[in-house]
Amino acid sequence: MSRRRAVLCLVMTALSVLDLVPVRSDQTSGDAVRATLSLAGVADELGYRRYWLAEHHNMPAVAATNPPVMIAMVAAATDRIRVGSGGVMLPNHAPLVVAEQFSLLEAAYPDRIDLGLGRAPGTDPVTSWALRHGGGGVSDDAVNHFPQYVDEIIAMMSLEGAGLSLRGGTHLLRATPHAIGVPTVWLLGSSEYSALLAAEKGLPYVFAHHFSGKGTAEALQLYRANFQPSPELAEPKTFLTVNAAVAESTEEAERLAQPQLHQMLALRTGQPLEAQLLVEDAEGRSLRPDQQQLVDAMAQKWVIGDPDAARAQIEDLAATYDVDEVMVNPVTGAYRGTEAATSPTREDTLRLLVK
Repeated sequence: MSRRRAVLCLVMTALSVLDLVPVRSDQTSGDAVRATLSLAGVADELGYRRYWLAEHHNMPAVAATNPPVMIAMVAAATDRIRVGSGGVMLPNHAPLVVAEQFSLLEAAYPDRIDLGLGRAPGTDPVTSWALRHGGGGVSDDAVNHFPQYVDEIIAMMSLEGAGLSLRGGTHLLRATPHAIGVPTVWLLGSSEYSALLAAEKGLPYVFAHHFSGKGTAEALQLYRANFQPSPELAEPKTFLTVNAAVAESTEEAERLAQPQLHQMLALRTGQPLEAQLLVEDAEGRSLRPDQQQLVDAMAQKWVIGDPDAARAQIEDLAATYDVDEVMVNPVTGAYRGTEAATSPTREDTLRLLVK
């Protein structure tokens, strides 16, 4: 891609943020949440399009356990940016509860709320069991009912509500009374199943490119080729997600990416998980050749570099996958001595991308 082409693309490609609310070894959960609120404020000021919070459970390095709660906090701390879930793992929750939560968020922050839905557990099997049987009453078969649950949520959040057939009668269910707007529903996934389901239902779709960087082109092609227009959406709508570490120099960006790379190495190889390492601690750990090879392969799929190089990588991705929006997960770690309730290098990643 020519330099002129890259500059022209940069003007056209919108940027958004994905946040897992990482917890470093020097942080409490409260520190991590406060750092996220500061990061969201930076994204809002810089003109990022949307800010999505993930759902993961029982993980030492992730505080994003409850997207609706985090969305409420982030939306309250910002002024214009769209805030949403990336995503709510629907098999963990009763559809009515999700519909109620996001209808209330939309009522409080009109035209700013996105509801991204996924069907992965977002956790280990034991925690998944506790989520589904510890009070919520969601069945183990919830994954198979995912398409039905998506339809139910959309219907219950609609202005008309949904009819529930029970004991010979039809009962009206509304997620909230007197709604004047509804959140935008997105389907999220990392397989062809989710792409085809989003196309069938005529919903916007996001493939989790930041997971592994594999299968993205195939999933997006399936989505676009099979898309059926719906009342919610007339034509396919999607964007790209990517892990990003940006600093003033490529060498610095590579250093700052190490803690998250070590975290992903542990996750991929079944090692015990722990809070995210500080940069110096990650650098102090030696890796076997096979582990280093896996780390290097993951890093190749991420955006890591100085501002010019990082922006060029993002524009290449946008052009390759024909999207006009890229959602970055800022994965830069922190140095020893960083104030606990801050994440300055993650904020720098967002600032340097629009510098």
